[in-house]
Amino acid sequence: MGISLIIDLGAFSLLENGIFSIILKEVRHALFRRKPSQPREKRDFMAGTESKKAVEKITSVDPAKKKPVPKAASKTAKLNVLPTFSTAFLMTKFGDIPTYTFSMKVRDVVTISYVAVRGKDDEVGAVQRPLSIRRINDIKSYIMDGNTFFNSFILNWTDENYSPAFAASAVIKIPLQTAAAQVIDGQHRLAGLEQAMEADPAIGDRDILVTLCVGLTTKQAARIFLNINTEQRPVPKSLIFDLFGEVIDDENHATNRATDLARELNDDPTSPLYKLLKFPGSPRGQGYIELSTFVASIKDHLKPPTGTFYTYKLKTLDTQRQAVWNFFRCIRDYYSNAKIWDGNKNPFIKAAGFNGAMDFFFDSLIKRCAEKGSFSIKTMKDFISLDTEGLITWDQLQGQDGKTARKKIRDLLESNLLNSLPDQEHYEF
Repeated sequence: MGISLIIDLGAFSLLENGIFSIILKEVRHALFRRKPSQPREKRDFMAGTESKKAVEKITSVDPAKKKPVPKAASKTAKLNVLPTFSTAFLMTKFGDIPTYTFSMKVRDVVTISYVAVRGKDDEVGAVQRPLSIRRINDIKSYIMDGNTFFNSFILNWTDENYSPAFAASAVIKIPLQTAAAQVIDGQHRLAGLEQAMEADPAIGDRDILVTLCVGLTTKQAARIFLNINTEQRPVPKSLIFDLFGEVIDDENHATNRATDLARELNDDPTSPLYKLLKFPGSPRGQGYIELSTFVASIKDHLKPPTGTFYTYKLKTLDTQRQAVWNFFRCIRDYYSNAKIWDGNKNPFIKAAGFNGAMDFFFDSLIKRCAEKGSFSIKTMKDFISLDTEGLITWDQLQGQDGKTARKKIRDLLESNLLNSLPDQEHYEF
């Protein structure tokens, strides 16, 4: 850490009573005491012993612009020479913004980075949200279990006195200046790494990927932040089963897959269940069917290799989603034509009605569709064939216990399935 101390002796007049010497002693102790989290080279340099890695002052040239990076004038007469970190880098562009990607030790990234919170820190590039202690603790536990991160940490260099230097051989030299680069993406991961490093200093020697930008404006930083946090959707947790044919935790796979299906069906504006599912933390009045109800109704059928979906060879997230999607699309079409779907008369937005429909889907319809070799909307409608005059509304189910209401919905769908069977004379013997 480079620190310059300027004291105006005329402002104190303390020499005659010895107070100044006491202050100076305390300042020297604060500056040069050993800090366990700092690398040896940095402690030596701060103590006045020149480190082999701290022998050159930074003169930076941005290879993307082929000219020196401007620096603000120093507030002190002379800047301390800092230890630097040198490594090869890969230069790319995010639109018109040059970026530099390389690997770096955890402890060095923790040293140079800081978080600028929007609405709290009055500085250019402040786009981050406040840190969540719960997330940090979860990430610390994840790291202490031996895990690491393969996606990069995105930083924005903001220090005006020191800047990265770029050599002609695609080597970047980074001054290890404390709090010199804003975190654009990865603030919780870095905070978790820092806490884990305090518990196990060896974690500081791990390598992580860094993508560095230099001197971003707030607008540019916001573009990158929004690209990461709004335009890109997280991969469903259960997709690992589809990709690799195995799951890390078999006990959690069915629950993860059920939750992923719920999100896919709830978030797509073209889905028949769009905004009908209620997730924990949802605003009041948003959604009707509790996530727990959805998960409980489908979870057992998602357990490989004996769950209903797997029995009928519907193994991927896409095919499972489409089968459920088409089923509720059929029901929505019948109830929409009768002007019952949108409103409190719709029995399928209640737990009993939804569960009755899912009972019918898994116990009867999925087998018929598999035998037919089709899970299309047309095929399902041929089997269900609901009569709009005989549709059950929630008004007819109110006052009945959940088990009875659930059975009535199933019986409604089942009876129409039986009506779809051919007459006796059409059977072959």
